[in-house]
Amino acid sequence: MRKEKAMHSREEQLAAFGRLLDIMDELREKCPWDRKQTFDSLRQNTIEETFELATAISRHDMNEISKELGDVLLHVVFYAKMGSETGDFDIADVCNRLCDKLIFRHPHVYNVQGTKVSNAEDVSHLWEQVKLKEKGGNKTVLGGIPDSLPSLVKAYRIQDKVANVGFDWENREDVWAKVKEEIAEFEAEMRKGANDQMVNDQMVNEFGDVLFSLINAARLYKIRPDNALEQTNLKFIRRFNYLEAKAKEQGRELKDLSLAEMDALWQEAKGMNNQEC
Repeated sequence: MRKEKAMHSREEQLAAFGRLLDIMDELREKCPWDRKQTFDSLRQNTIEETFELATAISRHDMNEISKELGDVLLHVVFYAKMGSETGDFDIADVCNRLCDKLIFRHPHVYNVQGTKVSNAEDVSHLWEQVKLKEKGGNKTVLGGIPDSLPSLVKAYRIQDKVANVGFDWENREDVWAKVKEEIAEFEAEMRKGANDQMVNDQMVNEFGDVLFSLINAARLYKIRPDNALEQTNLKFIRRFNYLEAKAKEQGRELKDLSLAEMDALWQEAKGMNNQEC
């Protein structure tokens, strides 16, 4: 039976955040490494910490999620501290701007006249409309998508945003005709270059269209393609590790196994009914 952890009071939460701010002040003053950091020097670390948090979330490891959230929060506080040193902004500005944005983007919660929603889908549509009206916000529907987003996530966000303004399939089943069309176009391009070992630009373009259409299908069926692919990645790793371990038990290297032997072990791994495989 799961043991519930006692949650802290709001006062305790605020005290913990204040403690973090005090520690950040002290580190920035007294630690040579912390003192020399800049926005640019921390950028890559921030990206890595975000991916580590994403990994913990994909594994549903609550203890690890808590730890990684702390690492991400450290970076938020670190940037805010550096912003205060240059006189550009501090942590209060960060929090207040976020609060103002959340209130502005949730008129259905904060009793703005004429904004009624019935479900989460209505909220998504409203969200995109409000962001276009927001001062300093997105000037176009796709304007808020970061250039540096991973391509898989970016494709999903593009499709989600245009769907929220009505650019979408009337029936989600219709997307499969588009998927098949894109696969056929890719196959046709592959046949053209059957005797050419070099990958040409058109092949790349057509394969991109296949992926884009599959991501669109995933969105329509309420599947996050990045989450689905990561689950498959982890599943493949577990099964391949099983295959490798079995080979070692036999005193052999993987390269010494025939494809038939590898496939037999692979099927054995697939048949395992535990988390290890």
